[in-house]
Amino acid sequence: MHQSGHYGAALIVYAPTAGVLVAFGLEQFAFIGGLITLGLAMAPDLDMRAPFVEHRGITHTVHFAFLVGVLLAAVFGGIGFTRGIGTAALTATYGFVIGFGTISSHIAADALTPMGIEPFRNGRRYSLDVVKAANPIGNYLLLALGVVAVGLAFVVGTTVAGTVA
Repeated sequence: MHQSGHYGAALIVYAPTAGVLVAFGLEQFAFIGGLITLGLAMAPDLDMRAPFVEHRGITHTVHFAFLVGVLLAAVFGGIGFTRGIGTAALTATYGFVIGFGTISSHIAADALTPMGIEPFRNGRRYSLDVVKAANPIGNYLLLALGVVAVGLAFVVGTTVAGTVA
């Protein structure tokens, strides 16, 4: 997929997290998480700029998704640690979910294409062969679905927060 499609896929995956954060009154974390999600959505495609790294290779694997999740968990856990171990655990979880989820969404979106992906680097390629990566309709449809998903997450989260309060 192209950039707009990856943004949409990332937002679709992030939407449940945003909804939960909003439901707990943490709108600012939901917004920041959304920005980080969009910022990381194209990270696996940095392989196209790196010499000696094949496109849709190591950066399009669950291993890379896990690594990015762990790195964000370490950063957010470190930030949260200033407020205690409980906050550190929550912020680390937040970081991991955003990192792992965003990279996984990129991999999943690329699995929609005929080229597919090899997420475990075990010689098995997966492709749903739904749409070509350059198809503008497919890319913008994913983007629209992502925007709608996040919008619904905020509405549902706000509604849930209102009924609990």
